[in-house]
Amino acid sequence: MDIKRPYKYEEQLQKLKDRGCIINDDKKCISILESINYYRFSAYFLPFKKDDDTYEKDTSFEKVFNIYEFDRKLHTLLFNALEEIEIFIRAKIAYYHAHKYGALAYLDKKNFYNENSNQKYINKKINYHEKFTSNFKKEVKNNKKVLFVKHHISKYDSNFPIWVATEIFTFGMLSTFFANLKLEDQKILAKDMYDITAKKLESWLRCCTDLRNICAHYGRLYYRIFSSIPKEMNNLDNNSQRKLWGNILAVKELYPFKDKWNNEILPNFINLVNEYKTYIDFVHIGFPKEWNEYLKK
Repeated sequence: MDIKRPYKYEEQLQKLKDRGCIINDDKKCISILESINYYRFSAYFLPFKKDDDTYEKDTSFEKVFNIYEFDRKLHTLLFNALEEIEIFIRAKIAYYHAHKYGALAYLDKKNFYNENSNQKYINKKINYHEKFTSNFKKEVKNNKKVLFVKHHISKYDSNFPIWVATEIFTFGMLSTFFANLKLEDQKILAKDMYDITAKKLESWLRCCTDLRNICAHYGRLYYRIFSSIPKEMNNLDNNSQRKLWGNILAVKELYPFKDKWNNEILPNFINLVNEYKTYIDFVHIGFPKEWNEYLKK
């Protein structure tokens, strides 16, 4: 297997120039390449890349770096909103499940879908509850030095009531937990939390899970094709459903505090877009012309 050799910063600079990137300040360019891995940064050139690996006319380093900065700042904004969604849903699910089934009933598979008889999972061979409990044990192990986890391990023989257990859930576990609840419970929770159908909530949670994981690992949001589509979402067409726009709509719909969204989150988002609007292309992120109106709650 032939592995590419590492390029020095000056060689990375020259490689960009050879591909047609306009660079007006070599020193500044190298300074940026010293702080951002070339492989990571080169992904932001994808919208401008031609079939022969050269870049489109007028592709400048300044423009691509500003797209990178827009993407980086967007991570922080979205991650903060997703954190509040996650905490809200944790609290709602824990309260509901504890009062209906009991403190440790989440460990009993009879309180979830029977994957052998439910049509939804008829072609799947995964025992969803076993997978969930396995993931939960991993999270307990990963967090065993956290004070409240250590306390429940030593004092309660590793028995975590659901209102404690949900604090260890990842966003993905939370999403899967909801998806594997009995349909009756899904409907009640979806109605109580957002006045929507269980189908919508399951889909939108999946989108937010994927988005949260991308943000947590500093993945690229700009010019990205997302794996999940938010079902039955207003103001979303076929050309945008797998782009950033669809995922942002899911965040908006699941964000639990209307006033805070309209008065804090949305203005910050609008300011960010306005700051970089001369560099970003709305087509690349799926934004419609009336995007700021559609994002109001």
